[in-house]
Amino acid sequence: MATLPEVSDSASPRGEPWVWFTGLGLVVGLVMIAGLLALVLWNGAKVFWAPPVPEARLKDGRTLLGQLAQRRVKPSSPANAPRYERQYQVGLRELNGQSFLWVDESEVVSESFPADVVGLERMENGPAFVRPVALVRADGSRLEASSPGFFPALLAEVERAESVRRRHSVLVRDAIGGVNAAMESARIDLRRAEDKGGDLVPIRTRIAALEKEYAALRERAEAVLAEAGKGGLESRDGAGRSVVSPSLTLVRAWLPNRMGPGERFGLMMSRVREFVFDEPREANTEGGLFPAMFGTLVMTVFMSLLVTPFGVIAAIYLREYAAQGPVLRAVRISVNNLAGVPSIVFGVFGLGFFVYVLGGSVDRLFFADQLKYNNNTPVFGTGGLLWCSLTLALMTLPVVIVATEEALAAVPRGMREASLAAGASKWQTVRHILLPASAPGILTGIILAMARGAGEVAPLMLVGVVKLAPTLPFDGTAPFLHLDRKFMHLGFHVYDLGFQSPDSDAARPMVFATTLLLIILVVALNLGAIWIRNRLRRRFRGAAF
Repeated sequence: MATLPEVSDSASPRGEPWVWFTGLGLVVGLVMIAGLLALVLWNGAKVFWAPPVPEARLKDGRTLLGQLAQRRVKPSSPANAPRYERQYQVGLRELNGQSFLWVDESEVVSESFPADVVGLERMENGPAFVRPVALVRADGSRLEASSPGFFPALLAEVERAESVRRRHSVLVRDAIGGVNAAMESARIDLRRAEDKGGDLVPIRTRIAALEKEYAALRERAEAVLAEAGKGGLESRDGAGRSVVSPSLTLVRAWLPNRMGPGERFGLMMSRVREFVFDEPREANTEGGLFPAMFGTLVMTVFMSLLVTPFGVIAAIYLREYAAQGPVLRAVRISVNNLAGVPSIVFGVFGLGFFVYVLGGSVDRLFFADQLKYNNNTPVFGTGGLLWCSLTLALMTLPVVIVATEEALAAVPRGMREASLAAGASKWQTVRHILLPASAPGILTGIILAMARGAGEVAPLMLVGVVKLAPTLPFDGTAPFLHLDRKFMHLGFHVYDLGFQSPDSDAARPMVFATTLLLIILVVALNLGAIWIRNRLRRRFRGAAF
């Protein structure tokens, strides 16, 4: 009877050090990812949390009123005897010129937490931490800060101001915006009629009616703003300077030194809701990010819809139909090399080919009147959602092609032969056997493409992303999805806050919060695709194996 060869003890652990080494690499990678997420979460949470606000008295007699932002070693201090400095967020940019002030820790004589401090979020000039003096209501009545019902009255005034701003925004964006669009269309018709000798009277009558409607709407908008009156909050900052905040500019008010944990949590949830569903303000450093989040979502989904059919069809041809040879090998090498091209190169290509060549051709063919009679204003011959999606689809195309080829190659050869032997054609085999069995692998490639495309910034800066978009790419106006519109993007928003913001200290927490929102959005999209992939994998498990 044959016996198995003996294995020496010295040969058994030959690969064990490398197993430990690769395991250590995995642990280091997971720790780095967890550390990055913790850093983003910790710094991003500062946007939403409202800490107590100290009153700091300095040796030179100054008094600062603001929340402590950070504490660090002073750059000029010696290493053997470090000195610390504190950064206070005092707000009141109209008085201080900036929202944050650095103070040497040795200059701080004392800190206290006065109960009468009020925190304010405003539409302009940043937040404010003040001591209230009196509230002037819209009807002119005055309520002193010492009155028992002062703070509830202030909250009611803030809510009323928010209602006025919301109604004014809807009126301007929807009603006045619609009249402006109709007026622009009528003026183009007028120029066309003047050029071609048409009847001008009906068009001029329509323009006059639109101008009358516009004037009436402007009066309504001014009347809505007038409801806020000339009321406001009279207060003083830590230095005793007078601060007057009109009611219409007040967004939120709270008592930072008198709030319990539940009230702070409620304020945090209110800020989170604003962050997700409202529009930005103050050069994008405050307010919400709904336009950027919505633009990122629409662009990523549209990019995926564009790249999927082209990538899958190209992979099917390369794997199932193309003859093996040097030409096919060259094509595969080119596809693999295309995945390593810097993204900014794709942006330059998208600007030159998609925007200038294709977009310009579309304008000349279908929007010639728009160019001729509207001051040569392009429609598709400028950056927009369509060109951004096509550029990113081209950039992520190699990922989908390679993943689809690998998925097709993983389908057992016997399944192809059995299908062909049963009388099915090549296309029937691909459609009914290969594609269902390889769908999980194809979706893996799409997930990778979505993850890369959603976070790209450089190419989008050239082909359609802007700092602030007045309208969303998707709305209730036909054709509902406006592929020619520019849009906001979370990745570009991070770049704009980090490098283009006039107040970098004020923008830093918002950078981390926006990064966190982008990560959550990408993870949500990927989880949805993974859920679909797992369902397909369970469905075709028997066929694939």
